[in-house]
Amino acid sequence: MSAPPIFGDSKHDKHHRILITGCSGGGKSTLIDALSRAGRSVVPEPGLRILRSEKARGGTALPWRDMPAFLWSAVAVAKADLERVSNNTDPVFFDRGLLDAAVGLKHLCGVPFGDTLGTGFPYAKRVVLAPPWREIYVRTADRQHSFEDATNEYDRIRDAAVELGCDILELPQVDVKTRLSIVDSTFDLSPPVTARLEVGPRLTNLR
Repeated sequence: MSAPPIFGDSKHDKHHRILITGCSGGGKSTLIDALSRAGRSVVPEPGLRILRSEKARGGTALPWRDMPAFLWSAVAVAKADLERVSNNTDPVFFDRGLLDAAVGLKHLCGVPFGDTLGTGFPYAKRVVLAPPWREIYVRTADRQHSFEDATNEYDRIRDAAVELGCDILELPQVDVKTRLSIVDSTFDLSPPVTARLEVGPRLTNLR
């Protein structure tokens, strides 16, 4: 049975929830860090938080051990992140999110988008994509897949964004300062307020 839609209803204004996704190792998190340093509200990548938690407790919901469990955990974390910022009216930038987990589950297990995304896309219509960038791609303990696998994942995410009717902003392969400027101008961002919202694994901090 499909899960009930949580973020598809009209009472949630989604234009300020800006999703930054794309190719693993393509500079997404570097851009998110730059946005945070510039005073923007950011939400860290669900997958990295899950990896830290699973490793700390000796869990098995890891991409290289139980990918479906990892992806369902990412769905839960991403939905919790969205709920935590549901009353925030300033722009919030998400490092990956519900779309990424939904795409993975559809590809791996055939789970339809309705079971993960509900009836509506929970982010702003314009989605920022970091494309594959071989020159900066590095395999790590947490990023064990090949560049080719990362590129295939990017293609699936991009195809899904098109299928869902998103407007795509594909970032050029330039330095992070230029990427930051592109994001600022694309979303016509005003200077950030003093308070910055950061969503962690379990709570929201204002600082």
